Amino acid sequence: MKELAKKVKADSFLLMASSNEIRNKCLKNIIENLNKDKEHILAENRRDIENARLENIPDSILSRLLFDTHKMDTVTAGIKDLIKMPDPIGKITLKRELDKGLVLTRTTTPIGVIGVIFEARPDALVQIASLCIKSGNAAILKGGSEALLTNRALFESIKRAVKESNLPENILVQLEARSDVGELLSCCEYVDLLIPRGSNSFVKYIMDNTSIPVMGHADGICHTYIDEEFDLDKSIRILVDAKTQYPSACNTTETLLIHKNAVAGLFPSLNTAFKSAKIKVFAHENIIDKFDNAVLATDKSFHTEYLEKTVNVKTVDSIDEAINHINTYGSHHTDAILTNIDSNADYFMNRVDSANVYKNCSTRFADGFRYGFGAEVGISTGKLHARGPVGLEGLCTYKYKLYGNGDIVADYAEGKKEFHFKDL
Repeated sequence: MKELAKKVKADSFLLMASSNEIRNKCLKNIIENLNKDKEHILAENRRDIENARLENIPDSILSRLLFDTHKMDTVTAGIKDLIKMPDPIGKITLKRELDKGLVLTRTTTPIGVIGVIFEARPDALVQIASLCIKSGNAAILKGGSEALLTNRALFESIKRAVKESNLPENILVQLEARSDVGELLSCCEYVDLLIPRGSNSFVKYIMDNTSIPVMGHADGICHTYIDEEFDLDKSIRILVDAKTQYPSACNTTETLLIHKNAVAGLFPSLNTAFKSAKIKVFAHENIIDKFDNAVLATDKSFHTEYLEKTVNVKTVDSIDEAINHINTYGSHHTDAILTNIDSNADYFMNRVDSANVYKNCSTRFADGFRYGFGAEVGISTGKLHARGPVGLEGLCTYKYKLYGNGDIVADYAEGKKEFHFKDL
């Protein structure tokens, strides 16, 4: 593994110096190859799903595992958006004259080698590979065993595109063995960043067993708060979408908080909508009588990421109680307020400590593609170095370049010269 990682590191320097035109050419070749290989890829995915069903894989994982025509269209659309985007490498974010003839710039540069470990999401492989190529990062990819055949077929198409574009051979590497994960975690001298995508326990395992920096999120416990004044029709549509549009996604709402003054106006419409959408409800004791078939919620309920059509419901006495609940039980991923009071929306959005905070819309919008990033390698709930959906910008760091002409520090230390710091 270390020898392989060493090769990836060496080729990453060549990719870093490649032109945007060459990287875009590679992305175009990926689209062409995916379309050529479409039937084979979809057939392999059907085999993966059949195998997963035989192993009684949960429905929430099966829905993530599915890679159909719609998923193919979505990932290729994301790549097309990436091609249209400007080169993220070499952007000057600061230009300052320290003294006459002594100019400092801060420019964006790729992170280097990124190890991405993801579970049961074949579309993630395409998104990650294309984002890494566009941002000039080499990648070591390890997908879940549930998607082995699909990932292999997708990677073969992408790898062929890399070769056809005359980019270095080892800028993308795929791992398949479970034992490879442990070995990858020890490659701290060659891998610059790890991005795990999977269950809470999986992400925590990665974080606890490597000295390589890790970026990502362990949970997706998202909330929607109904304020005391709200639009009923819009709120019902939003709540149903936030729970049912794709229940196994990390940005679905897991807990609904309702201001006590909103209860009368929200029911029985909410009960009817949840029944129609077949949403199971775990309700706090102060709201359980408002639902036909609710189960009593416990403290554990509010710590649970269901990833299915199940939601917690609780009333709160104030917006501050809602904010405190979210900051206590939430995972700092995505939280929303539904309100007609603008000042309350601002108050909520400034105090909820999450990567994504919304007003009057579904939490399902937390996504790199929907943000116009082309795609994402994941969503980060941390505060260093990137936060929220991580697209091209989050895959770049920066370096300082200083342009001089025989300048030495001694002249400034001895008072012969003075800095005048002029932003250019």
